[in-house]
Amino acid sequence: MPNLPDVVLWSIPAFVLLTVVEMASYRFHPDEDSEGYETKDAATSIGMGLGSLVFDFLWKIPIVAIYTAVYELTPLRIPVLWWTVPLMLLGQDFFYYWSHRGHHIVRILWACHVVHHSSRKFNFTTALRQPWTSLTVWPFYVPLIALGVHPAALAFCSSANLVYQFWVHTERVGKLPRPFEYVLNTPSHHRVHHASQGGYLDRNFGGILIVWDRLFGSFTPETVQPVFGLTKNIDTFNPLRVATHEYAAIARDVRAAANWRERAGRVFGGPGWQPAQAVAASGPAPASGPAQAGPAAPVVAAPAARETPSEPIA
Repeated sequence: MPNLPDVVLWSIPAFVLLTVVEMASYRFHPDEDSEGYETKDAATSIGMGLGSLVFDFLWKIPIVAIYTAVYELTPLRIPVLWWTVPLMLLGQDFFYYWSHRGHHIVRILWACHVVHHSSRKFNFTTALRQPWTSLTVWPFYVPLIALGVHPAALAFCSSANLVYQFWVHTERVGKLPRPFEYVLNTPSHHRVHHASQGGYLDRNFGGILIVWDRLFGSFTPETVQPVFGLTKNIDTFNPLRVATHEYAAIARDVRAAANWRERAGRVFGGPGWQPAQAVAASGPAPASGPAQAGPAAPVVAAPAARETPSEPIA
């Protein structure tokens, strides 16, 4: 088994220090155009992050078992060397892009990821607002294991990707020099990803690199002030409800569905999916949260008036 460091554990002091510095910057240099911090919101985000550590530990048991089985079955082996680790990071970031994009366009996957978008603030504590149901993520990385990447090496790469994304959750950093903005995921790119305006929805899915978005047509630059949160926000700081509200909405929609086709659509369609008869009666209904990738639309300055067919969620 590769002897790799626990990147997240080693990064905790930096997380704390950067958060304190950001909080102090708002205290001594307030910015009316920034959302800043709110005590209850920040506490909820931190609570969600702590809870995710517990639940992720539980989910790791079946995931490690599956990854180990696939690794034992494949004849391929990629050694952990100084030059293979960057390639593994590149591969993990590629599959992270597709996992992230998939979690925006399939509603049952969005039910997991919506947690991370549920804050109307955008600061370093928002990075900690992690889901408790991340069991939906593992299938996207099976190809890497099948290619011979050791599960421990994949865990290291995933942790490095997660740590990198901490610093892009801030309004205190403007646009970086053009070469960085072209290649890397930056605070400017990630502000677009967390915005609720129509032209910003479902854009900029990259983890470390933004080049995947440029290659696969999901990139949009930051042009107007983002409005953060969901297109229909949840008015709660209860961590349990934050973690489960979309699953509850799916259950309500499935119970109310008229047939099995509609039930399947409510679960596996986009977050704003509606049956054909509803669309015919009221016209096309857009998606409920940052979900449904497609060609970039013109960015507007106010949140799009989009709702899910199920009520008080995204």
